Amino acid sequence: MTQPINANRLFLASCFALITTAFSFSIRAGILTQLGTELSLDPVQLGTINSMWFLGFPISMILGGIFYAKIGPKLIMQVAFIAHAIGILTTIYASSYNVLLISTLLIGIGNGCTEAACNPMIADAYTGNEFSSKMNRFHMWFPGGIVLGSLISKFMTDASLPWQAQIWVILIPTVIYAIMFWGQSFPQPKAEASSPVANFKAMLNPLYLFMAACMALTAISEFGPQAWVGPILAKAGASPMLILALVTGLMAVGRFFAGPLIHKLNTVGVLLGSAVFAVIGIYMLSTMSGAALYVAAVVYALGICYFWPNMLGFIAESLPQTGALGLSIMGGIGMFSSSMFQPVIGGWIQKNKTVAEASGLVGDAADLAAGQSTLSNMLLFPAILIVAFVGLYIYSRKAQKA
Repeated sequence: MTQPINANRLFLASCFALITTAFSFSIRAGILTQLGTELSLDPVQLGTINSMWFLGFPISMILGGIFYAKIGPKLIMQVAFIAHAIGILTTIYASSYNVLLISTLLIGIGNGCTEAACNPMIADAYTGNEFSSKMNRFHMWFPGGIVLGSLISKFMTDASLPWQAQIWVILIPTVIYAIMFWGQSFPQPKAEASSPVANFKAMLNPLYLFMAACMALTAISEFGPQAWVGPILAKAGASPMLILALVTGLMAVGRFFAGPLIHKLNTVGVLLGSAVFAVIGIYMLSTMSGAALYVAAVVYALGICYFWPNMLGFIAESLPQTGALGLSIMGGIGMFSSSMFQPVIGGWIQKNKTVAEASGLVGDAADLAAGQSTLSNMLLFPAILIVAFVGLYIYSRKAQKA
């Protein structure tokens, strides 16, 4: 006898899987400076390690999207657990740059499997407004998990605990989601997900290709400043991990209550407003110091809060023929762009510090100037998005009238 589908348990298990992803992001951001010091790694090497976290994402997301209809979310989540467990344990016992590259890639693969399985699974289990609400509440746990991970990392760092102890914490939600998924029945993929060939054809739609380009920019606008919050803001007169916790905490609250806002402004209007706030927020972070940075963090959080879930939500609602594969590749593009820019950001920090020192700045002053200049470089991404989403808004209005 087939066990009935417990959609709420599957949803809750998915949330713990996303918390695992969030912990691997925030705790890694928290130990980045320690890793650099203990293993003698320069900013470019740290950026390359970060890039493995983002690179593993699109690899497994795209493969998961291609095979989702055939193998289902259950097997994909089993792969996620194995990749997470091996990656976390390998990181804990890593003693070299090369081992960290491999372990971080494995964790990224586990994270990508989570997205590849859970996004379409939620779409298969829920419909209409309930789907939109669940999608935003599911993605609430990425920033929500980053809040918890950031505070845990700060507490453990302040207590002078080794960075390896922080990585052990990531295993907690990993084990929880494995237990919650154990023995459960999963929903069958919807008809749109049954043909990868049909999904690929649907993705050739110019609207999908346009949104894919926008996804690359929204992802780096969100993950660029956050992944480097420690090195960039270490000398700015405010706690980088508290700023990360504040940003992601507000993101979690915003996503939890996203339903009424989306209903009032529609998805495209929310994305346009987000791009405007992201530009203002990054500008404020790049020009302020001390307690004012916490105000800047609030504005920045309002900017990036709705990017990820509503980019995916727009595709699911406007281009459902792309199926699970369309969602997976869209998310994969976001993570791949973030991966490619991690060493670039590390290079910006290195170059901007050299420029600061050449101008006569030394020590903390040089580090602060380098961090602020690097944030200024990142302003370009959301600035382009403002133009893109204005165009999308006009297009959407005309499409509604047609």
